[in-house]
Amino acid sequence: MNQPIKEKLPGNPRFLVAPLDWGLGHTTRCIPIIRELVEQGCIVTLAGNGKQAELLLQEFPDLAMLPLQGYDIKYAKSSFGLIKNIIFQTPKLLRSIRNEHLWLQQIVEEYGFDAVISDNRFGLYHKKIPSIFITHQLTIKSPFGKWTEKMLQRRNYKYINRFTECWVPDYESENNLAGDLSHPTLKPTTALKYIGALTRIRDKAVVEKEKHLAVILSGPEPQRSILEEKLINEISHYNGTATFIRGLPGNKSIIPSTNMIQFYNHLPSDELNNAMQEAEYIICRSGYSSVMDIAALQKKSMLIPTPGQTEQEYLADYLMKKRFAVCYKQNDFSLENALQTAKEFNYSFPVIQPDDLLKNRITNFLKSITKD
Repeated sequence: MNQPIKEKLPGNPRFLVAPLDWGLGHTTRCIPIIRELVEQGCIVTLAGNGKQAELLLQEFPDLAMLPLQGYDIKYAKSSFGLIKNIIFQTPKLLRSIRNEHLWLQQIVEEYGFDAVISDNRFGLYHKKIPSIFITHQLTIKSPFGKWTEKMLQRRNYKYINRFTECWVPDYESENNLAGDLSHPTLKPTTALKYIGALTRIRDKAVVEKEKHLAVILSGPEPQRSILEEKLINEISHYNGTATFIRGLPGNKSIIPSTNMIQFYNHLPSDELNNAMQEAEYIICRSGYSSVMDIAALQKKSMLIPTPGQTEQEYLADYLMKKRFAVCYKQNDFSLENALQTAKEFNYSFPVIQPDDLLKNRITNFLKSITKD
């Protein structure tokens, strides 16, 4: 149940946190940020709609949620169709950015927020309060070559530079997870802070089950459903067990479980944590939030990028070369072949660096906004 916005108290800064609505990854990686803000005494209000709001309210039932319309970008069934769709929806995207910016001005005036944290929502900056932009995509990959990447980067930085700080959920060193995406040659002019991998997943004492898979779906339609249908068909012939998480928080439709496959529309963080650790292999998209979760557990995985989503295609290629994961195009994926490749694959995981980067960044940020 949505809670009322808490009364503002002296010494307890009031934060608004709002993730983008493209899939669930932007939302899940905000969870450790919200937890740390609450831990450090901040009053946090959330903003979103649909699946994002459902997920956040499940994780934080005591926090208030403001309704905020998403960008609602429609995806296509083919990679070419996806690119064409996004180009045609650019005017709609620009309207959404303008509308959320106007919305923020009203909300700050009404509720007196001290700071706003926006995960990839370009319009949520404010001239009178500190505004933080979260992204791992300082470079936006394009299928049309370097000149379009430079053009997209200029547009990206035009928005990012309107924020007080840009927090990058990766490591600044060469031992990183996002490669060129988070480590461009040309950086934005706003203050850039690397805060380490953002994951709600922790390595716990959970026993791995032999021949057990964890399938974790997410992302926009129709590609989520297309992959779901394909993987259900593949796993129905698998001589083992599986936990199948559909990525549909709040959805009422149910796929009946069997003795071999347990279906869930959504799992809370602790249960998802256990499901991932129990699995011999994880099958999921090559979305960056999934990559950060897998890195936290150093689990063997098979990654399937969303067709036409250039960020995921780049990550799949980059991580395959680093021997972090076995990666397949959606149309080429065969569970039998993927399992055989995975058994022979020499997985290599990055050394996870201390996870106090986020804690320290929030501590220092709070000092900067309360020093007066």
